[in-house]
Amino acid sequence: MQRYPALARIFLQSVTCFLLLFCSTVSVTAHQSPEQPVIASITWATLPPEAQQTLQLIRQGGPFPYTRDGTVFQNFEQRLPRQRRGYYTEYTVPTPGLSHRGARRIVAGAGKQNDPKTSGEYYYTADHYQRFLRIQQVP
Repeated sequence: MQRYPALARIFLQSVTCFLLLFCSTVSVTAHQSPEQPVIASITWATLPPEAQQTLQLIRQGGPFPYTRDGTVFQNFEQRLPRQRRGYYTEYTVPTPGLSHRGARRIVAGAGKQNDPKTSGEYYYTADHYQRFLRIQQVP
């Protein structure tokens, strides 16, 4: 009679191992294909004036006041739609009263023609990439 509890224990351990393995595989798979982020929008007219000026500089191709403007934005946190490496570039939006670059940025997508000047895909962040707003109605 003591054989049955031992077999039951082995059976339960096997089932537990299988479930742990299965559950860990499912969670890894879920992390490998995250959904595209949902991004709220803002109109060009409601952007801060400094952001409007930065966007005008992007569309003109510069000149930019900061040496880091136009560098690749990696999108590590995937808060913007996933794209190939190098698709996004970032630009500083000056903050009045600060002696450094501050937290505000515009991130531009390259678009179909691989040119941020004409892509029409622009995102504004006031909190250093924590939240983005898609800029709409760019004149």
